[in-house]
Amino acid sequence: MQFLLTLRRRGIADQAVLRAMDEVPRERFAPGGSGSGLAYADQALPIECGQTISQPYVVAYMTEQLRVLPHHTVLEVGTGSGYQAAVLSRLAREVVSIERYRTLAEGARKRLAALGYDNVEVVIGDGLAGVPSRAPFDRIMVTAAAETVPQALVDQLTDGGVMVLPLGPHAGAQRIVRLTKAGDSVEREDLIGVRFVPLLPGQAREL
Repeated sequence: MQFLLTLRRRGIADQAVLRAMDEVPRERFAPGGSGSGLAYADQALPIECGQTISQPYVVAYMTEQLRVLPHHTVLEVGTGSGYQAAVLSRLAREVVSIERYRTLAEGARKRLAALGYDNVEVVIGDGLAGVPSRAPFDRIMVTAAAETVPQALVDQLTDGGVMVLPLGPHAGAQRIVRLTKAGDSVEREDLIGVRFVPLLPGQAREL
């Protein structure tokens, strides 16, 4: 209850998003598993491969801004622990999540399968390239900071599709940005300030 109350107090109002956040057991994705007392704290937590699991508010905020509907197919770039993909899976018809680190991808697959989230497919590869074989996507969420808008991902959006991502220099101020594709143009809205790990090209050679 305190977990959801904190999200509501910080402005998360979409009932479907709040329900998804309530349904997904965050402790299964946090470092240390169910024994971690920090699982529901409103803070980012370190995971393997130098990555993080985002704080609950940022997960809820980005999910709300993505405006996912039950018939949508969603691409997530940066699987990490699998937590964001799990939340998206409660809202969308299908989630394709791409991760550059094999260790993280395999761990996320196991967690998602154990929880019965069978509408999520985890792919190992270059997130900046997306998953063109599965495109187009109704929604795309990027969970690492890009310095410029990745054109390959824009190209994989449906007309009218939405992408939410952190945008800005890897060592400086970043903002959550919502992009809406309209024919050959893209409408941009700048939202809240954030700090994310960098979105790097290519599949990781190790880990």
